[in-house]
Amino acid sequence: MSYTSGNLNGMLETSARLLRLLSLLQTRRDWPGHTLAERLQVSPRTVRRDVDRLRELGYPVRATKGPEGGYRLDAGAQLPPLLFDEEQAVAIAVALQTATTSVEGIAEPALRALATIRQVMPVRLRHRVETLQVVNVTRPGPSAVRAEDLLAVAEALRAREVLRFDYAGSAQDGPPRRAEPHHLVMWRGRWYLVAWDLDRQDWRTFRVDRMRPRPPHGPRFTPRPLPSEDVHTYISERFSPPPLPCRGTFLLRMPVDEVARWARRDAVVEPVDADWCRVTASSWSWRALAAWVGLFDADVKVVGPDELVAATREVAARYARAVP
Repeated sequence: MSYTSGNLNGMLETSARLLRLLSLLQTRRDWPGHTLAERLQVSPRTVRRDVDRLRELGYPVRATKGPEGGYRLDAGAQLPPLLFDEEQAVAIAVALQTATTSVEGIAEPALRALATIRQVMPVRLRHRVETLQVVNVTRPGPSAVRAEDLLAVAEALRAREVLRFDYAGSAQDGPPRRAEPHHLVMWRGRWYLVAWDLDRQDWRTFRVDRMRPRPPHGPRFTPRPLPSEDVHTYISERFSPPPLPCRGTFLLRMPVDEVARWARRDAVVEPVDADWCRVTASSWSWRALAAWVGLFDADVKVVGPDELVAATREVAARYARAVP
Protein backbone atom coordinates (compact mmCIF):
# COMPACT_ATOMS: atom_id res chain seq x y z
CA MET A 1 0.00 0.00 0.00
CA SER A 2 1.33 3.43 -0.87
CA TYR A 3 0.49 6.85 0.49
CA THR A 4 0.71 10.17 -1.24
CA SER A 5 2.23 13.10 0.61
CA GLY A 6 -1.25 14.59 0.97
CA ASN A 7 -2.61 11.43 2.60
CA LEU A 8 0.37 11.22 4.95
CA ASN A 9 0.05 14.85 5.97
CA GLY A 10 -3.65 14.32 6.63
CA MET A 11 -2.97 11.32 8.84
CA LEU A 12 -0.36 13.23 10.84
CA GLU A 13 -2.74 16.16 11.24
CA THR A 14 -5.52 13.86 12.45
CA SER A 15 -3.19 12.11 14.92
CA ALA A 16 -1.97 15.41 16.31
CA ARG A 17 -5.56 16.61 16.67
CA LEU A 18 -6.56 13.40 18.49
CA LEU A 19 -3.73 13.90 20.98
CA ARG A 20 -4.77 17.49 21.50
CA LEU A 21 -8.41 16.45 22.00
CA LEU A 22 -7.39 13.79 24.52
CA SER A 23 -5.27 16.30 26.39
CA LEU A 24 -8.21 18.70 26.63
CA LEU A 25 -10.60 15.99 27.84
CA GLN A 26 -8.18 15.11 30.64
CA THR A 27 -7.98 18.66 32.00
CA ARG A 28 -11.62 19.11 33.08
CA ARG A 29 -14.74 17.04 33.68
CA ASP A 30 -17.14 18.32 30.99
CA TRP A 31 -16.49 20.01 27.66
CA PRO A 32 -19.21 21.59 25.49
CA GLY A 33 -18.89 20.35 21.91
CA HIS A 34 -18.66 23.82 20.40
CA THR A 35 -15.88 24.78 22.84
CA LEU A 36 -13.82 21.77 21.77
CA ALA A 37 -14.42 22.66 18.13
CA GLU A 38 -13.19 26.21 18.77
CA ARG A 39 -10.11 25.01 20.63
CA LEU A 40 -9.20 22.54 17.88
CA GLN A 41 -10.23 24.94 15.10
CA VAL A 42 -12.42 22.31 13.43
CA SER A 43 -16.14 21.76 12.91
CA PRO A 44 -18.38 20.06 15.50
CA ARG A 45 -18.79 17.20 13.01
CA THR A 46 -15.00 16.65 13.02
CA VAL A 47 -15.03 16.62 16.82
CA ARG A 48 -17.68 13.88 16.75
CA ARG A 49 -15.57 11.80 14.35
CA ASP A 50 -12.46 12.28 16.53
CA VAL A 51 -14.41 11.25 19.63
CA ASP A 52 -15.45 8.06 17.82
CA ARG A 53 -11.78 7.37 17.02
CA LEU A 54 -10.82 7.78 20.67
CA ARG A 55 -13.57 5.33 21.66
CA GLU A 56 -12.19 2.81 19.18
CA LEU A 57 -8.80 3.19 20.90
CA GLY A 58 -10.34 2.33 24.27
CA TYR A 59 -10.95 5.77 25.75
CA PRO A 60 -14.40 5.92 27.46
CA VAL A 61 -15.60 9.26 26.09
CA ARG A 62 -19.26 9.80 26.94
CA ALA A 63 -21.62 12.29 25.33
CA THR A 64 -23.27 14.55 27.90
CA LYS A 65 -26.79 15.94 27.65
CA GLY A 66 -27.76 19.54 28.07
CA PRO A 67 -28.60 22.70 26.18
CA GLU A 68 -25.21 22.69 24.47
CA GLY A 69 -24.24 19.01 24.55
CA GLY A 70 -20.71 17.94 25.13
CA TYR A 71 -18.26 15.20 26.10
CA ARG A 72 -16.76 13.71 29.23
CA LEU A 73 -13.80 11.34 29.67
CA ASP A 74 -14.98 8.70 32.15
CA ALA A 75 -13.01 6.06 34.01
CA GLY A 76 -12.89 2.79 32.07
CA ALA A 77 -12.36 -0.88 32.84
CA GLN A 78 -8.75 -0.68 31.65
CA LEU A 79 -6.10 2.01 31.90
CA PRO A 80 -5.62 3.59 28.46
CA PRO A 81 -2.54 5.60 27.48
CA LEU A 82 -2.35 8.90 29.34
CA LEU A 83 -1.05 12.31 28.42
CA PHE A 84 0.89 14.55 30.80
CA ASP A 85 2.20 18.05 30.34
CA GLU A 86 5.90 18.70 30.89
CA GLU A 87 5.65 19.70 34.55
CA GLN A 88 3.45 16.69 35.36
CA ALA A 89 5.84 14.28 33.65
CA VAL A 90 8.87 15.60 35.55
CA ALA A 91 6.98 15.56 38.87
CA ILE A 92 5.86 11.95 38.37
CA ALA A 93 9.36 10.81 37.38
CA VAL A 94 10.92 12.37 40.47
CA ALA A 95 8.19 11.00 42.76
CA LEU A 96 8.66 7.48 41.41
CA GLN A 97 12.35 7.60 42.34
CA THR A 98 11.49 8.26 46.01
CA ALA A 99 8.41 6.03 46.38
CA THR A 100 10.00 2.73 47.36
CA THR A 101 11.03 3.08 51.01
CA SER A 102 7.72 3.31 52.89
CA VAL A 103 5.48 0.80 51.07
CA GLU A 104 6.35 -2.84 50.44
CA GLY A 105 5.87 -4.36 47.01
CA ILE A 106 5.95 -1.24 44.84
CA ALA A 107 9.68 -0.93 44.10
CA GLU A 108 9.61 -3.01 40.91
CA PRO A 109 6.33 -1.50 39.53
CA ALA A 110 7.64 2.00 40.33
CA LEU A 111 10.87 1.37 38.41
CA ARG A 112 8.93 -0.03 35.44
CA ALA A 113 6.63 3.00 35.44
CA LEU A 114 9.65 5.32 35.60
CA ALA A 115 11.28 3.52 32.65
CA THR A 116 8.05 3.80 30.65
CA ILE A 117 7.75 7.54 31.26
CA ARG A 118 11.41 8.25 30.52
CA GLN A 119 11.24 6.27 27.27
CA VAL A 120 8.59 8.55 25.77
CA MET A 121 9.93 11.82 27.17
CA PRO A 122 11.37 14.43 24.86
CA VAL A 123 15.14 14.69 25.17
CA ARG A 124 14.98 18.04 26.98
CA LEU A 125 12.68 16.62 29.68
CA ARG A 126 14.73 13.45 30.02
CA HIS A 127 17.79 15.60 30.73
CA ARG A 128 15.87 17.48 33.43
CA VAL A 129 14.89 14.24 35.14
CA GLU A 130 18.41 12.81 34.89
CA THR A 131 19.80 15.86 36.68
CA LEU A 132 17.51 14.91 39.59
CA GLN A 133 18.63 11.29 39.92
CA VAL A 134 17.88 10.06 43.44
CA VAL A 135 19.99 7.23 44.84
CA ASN A 136 17.76 5.42 47.32
CA VAL A 137 20.06 3.75 49.84
CA THR A 138 17.15 2.99 52.18
CA ARG A 139 15.31 -0.27 51.71
CA PRO A 140 11.84 -0.96 53.10
CA GLY A 141 12.42 -1.91 56.73
CA PRO A 142 10.25 -3.31 59.50
CA SER A 143 8.12 -0.14 59.44
CA ALA A 144 7.31 -0.39 55.72
CA VAL A 145 3.59 -0.67 54.97
CA ARG A 146 2.13 -3.46 52.88
CA ALA A 147 0.49 -1.97 49.80
CA GLU A 148 -2.73 -3.96 50.29
CA ASP A 149 -3.08 -2.73 53.89
CA LEU A 150 -2.50 0.89 52.90
CA LEU A 151 -5.11 0.62 50.14
CA ALA A 152 -7.63 -1.01 52.48
CA VAL A 153 -7.24 1.82 55.01
CA ALA A 154 -7.48 4.45 52.26
CA GLU A 155 -10.63 2.80 50.90
CA ALA A 156 -12.39 2.95 54.27
CA LEU A 157 -11.26 6.56 54.67
CA ARG A 158 -12.63 7.55 51.26
CA ALA A 159 -15.96 5.77 51.84
CA ARG A 160 -16.27 7.11 55.42
CA GLU A 161 -16.81 3.59 56.71
CA VAL A 162 -15.77 2.16 60.08
CA LEU A 163 -12.46 0.32 59.78
CA ARG A 164 -12.03 -3.07 61.49
CA PHE A 165 -8.45 -4.21 62.01
CA ASP A 166 -6.01 -6.17 64.15
CA TYR A 167 -3.25 -4.09 65.70
CA ALA A 168 0.18 -5.26 66.81
CA GLY A 169 0.43 -5.09 70.58
CA SER A 170 -3.27 -5.77 71.13
CA ALA A 171 -4.63 -9.13 72.27
CA GLN A 172 -4.11 -11.54 69.37
CA ASP A 173 -7.30 -13.54 70.00
CA GLY A 174 -9.47 -10.62 70.97
CA PRO A 175 -12.04 -8.82 68.84
CA PRO A 176 -10.75 -6.47 66.11
CA ARG A 177 -10.23 -2.80 66.81
CA ARG A 178 -12.85 -0.44 65.40
CA ALA A 179 -12.15 3.14 64.36
CA GLU A 180 -13.54 5.95 62.24
CA PRO A 181 -10.66 6.88 59.88
CA HIS A 182 -10.06 10.60 59.57
CA HIS A 183 -6.69 11.15 57.83
CA LEU A 184 -3.78 9.19 56.43
CA VAL A 185 -0.52 10.97 57.24
CA MET A 186 3.14 10.30 56.49
CA TRP A 187 5.38 11.53 59.30
CA ARG A 188 9.15 11.05 59.20
CA GLY A 189 8.98 8.11 56.81
CA ARG A 190 6.09 6.27 58.48
CA TRP A 191 2.40 6.04 57.61
CA TYR A 192 -0.11 6.87 60.36
CA LEU A 193 -3.89 6.79 60.53
CA VAL A 194 -5.57 9.51 62.56
CA ALA A 195 -8.89 8.05 63.70
CA TRP A 196 -11.61 8.10 66.36
CA ASP A 197 -11.27 4.88 68.36
CA LEU A 198 -14.81 3.59 68.92
CA ASP A 199 -13.82 1.25 71.76
CA ARG A 200 -11.81 3.82 73.73
CA GLN A 201 -14.00 6.76 72.72
CA ASP A 202 -11.02 8.96 72.02
CA TRP A 203 -8.74 10.10 69.21
CA ARG A 204 -5.86 7.76 68.40
CA THR A 205 -2.93 7.68 65.97
CA PHE A 206 -2.26 4.19 64.58
CA ARG A 207 0.86 3.09 62.74
CA VAL A 208 -0.38 1.58 59.47
CA ASP A 209 2.49 -0.94 59.32
CA ARG A 210 1.08 -2.46 62.53
CA MET A 211 -2.48 -2.65 61.20
CA ARG A 212 -4.08 -5.65 59.48
CA PRO A 213 -7.48 -4.58 58.15
CA ARG A 214 -10.35 -7.06 58.46
CA PRO A 215 -12.82 -6.68 55.61
CA PRO A 216 -15.63 -5.97 55.18
CA HIS A 217 -15.75 -2.44 56.55
CA GLY A 218 -18.36 -1.35 59.07
CA PRO A 219 -21.21 1.14 58.66
CA ARG A 220 -20.82 4.63 57.28
CA PHE A 221 -20.25 7.51 59.70
CA THR A 222 -20.26 11.29 59.84
CA PRO A 223 -16.70 12.59 60.42
CA ARG A 224 -16.08 14.21 63.80
CA PRO A 225 -14.13 17.48 64.09
CA LEU A 226 -10.49 17.07 65.04
CA PRO A 227 -9.46 18.30 68.52
CA SER A 228 -6.90 20.58 66.82
CA GLU A 229 -7.14 23.28 64.19
CA ASP A 230 -6.11 20.89 61.40
CA VAL A 231 -4.43 17.53 60.94
CA HIS A 232 -0.96 19.08 60.64
CA THR A 233 -1.35 20.78 64.02
CA TYR A 234 -2.72 17.58 65.55
CA ILE A 235 0.21 15.46 64.33
CA SER A 236 2.75 18.11 65.37
CA GLU A 237 1.29 18.23 68.88
CA ARG A 238 1.07 14.44 69.04
CA PHE A 239 4.68 13.77 68.07
CA SER A 240 6.52 16.84 69.32
CA PRO A 241 8.78 15.98 72.27
CA PRO A 242 7.81 17.43 75.67
CA PRO A 243 9.53 20.69 76.60
CA LEU A 244 12.90 20.24 78.31
CA PRO A 245 12.81 21.23 81.99
CA CYS A 246 15.92 23.44 82.22
CA ARG A 247 15.95 26.71 80.26
CA GLY A 248 18.51 29.45 80.73
CA THR A 249 20.17 32.45 79.07
CA PHE A 250 23.78 33.23 78.10
CA LEU A 251 25.63 36.05 76.42
CA LEU A 252 28.05 34.93 73.69
CA ARG A 253 30.76 37.06 72.13
CA MET A 254 30.09 35.83 68.62
CA PRO A 255 28.20 36.99 65.50
CA VAL A 256 24.49 36.30 65.84
CA ASP A 257 24.20 34.57 62.45
CA GLU A 258 27.05 32.18 63.31
CA VAL A 259 25.44 31.24 66.63
CA ALA A 260 22.03 30.77 65.03
CA ARG A 261 23.55 28.38 62.52
CA TRP A 262 24.70 25.95 65.23
CA ALA A 263 22.22 26.59 68.03
CA ARG A 264 19.66 24.06 69.22
CA ARG A 265 16.34 23.94 67.38
CA ASP A 266 14.46 25.40 70.35
CA ALA A 267 17.05 28.13 71.04
CA VAL A 268 16.29 31.83 70.67
CA VAL A 269 19.26 33.88 69.42
CA GLU A 270 19.07 37.69 69.61
CA PRO A 271 21.66 40.37 68.78
CA VAL A 272 22.85 42.57 71.66
CA ASP A 273 25.44 44.73 69.88
CA ALA A 274 28.10 44.35 67.21
CA ASP A 275 30.06 41.83 69.30
CA TRP A 276 27.61 40.04 71.59
CA CYS A 277 24.38 38.09 71.23
CA ARG A 278 21.91 36.63 73.72
CA VAL A 279 21.10 32.89 73.60
CA THR A 280 18.19 31.29 75.45
CA ALA A 281 18.11 27.49 75.22
CA SER A 282 16.86 24.36 77.00
CA SER A 283 18.31 21.02 78.07
CA TRP A 284 17.47 17.98 80.19
CA SER A 285 19.73 19.21 83.06
CA TRP A 286 21.39 22.45 84.11
CA ARG A 287 24.88 20.95 83.87
CA ALA A 288 24.16 19.67 80.35
CA LEU A 289 23.06 23.18 79.33
CA ALA A 290 26.22 24.70 80.83
CA ALA A 291 28.40 22.17 79.00
CA TRP A 292 26.57 22.76 75.69
CA VAL A 293 27.28 26.49 75.56
CA GLY A 294 30.98 25.71 76.07
CA LEU A 295 31.03 24.14 72.61
CA PHE A 296 31.04 27.63 71.09
CA ASP A 297 34.55 29.04 70.60
CA ALA A 298 33.70 32.35 72.24
CA ASP A 299 33.62 34.21 75.55
CA VAL A 300 30.51 33.40 77.61
CA LYS A 301 28.59 35.24 80.32
CA VAL A 302 25.88 33.42 82.23
CA VAL A 303 22.72 35.50 82.67
CA GLY A 304 20.64 33.04 84.67
CA PRO A 305 18.72 31.63 86.37
CA ASP A 306 20.59 30.85 89.58
CA GLU A 307 20.48 27.10 88.90
CA LEU A 308 22.37 27.67 85.65
CA VAL A 309 24.97 29.85 87.42
CA ALA A 310 25.60 27.11 89.99
CA ALA A 311 25.75 24.39 87.33
CA THR A 312 28.27 26.42 85.30
CA ARG A 313 30.53 26.71 88.37
CA GLU A 314 30.30 22.94 88.88
CA VAL A 315 31.18 22.20 85.25
CA ALA A 316 34.08 24.70 85.35
CA ALA A 317 35.46 23.09 88.51
CA ARG A 318 35.15 19.64 86.99
CA TYR A 319 37.16 20.68 83.93
CA ALA A 320 39.74 22.41 86.15
CA ARG A 321 40.25 19.17 88.08
CA ALA A 322 40.64 17.27 84.81
CA VAL A 323 43.83 19.17 83.96
CA PRO A 324 46.91 18.41 86.20
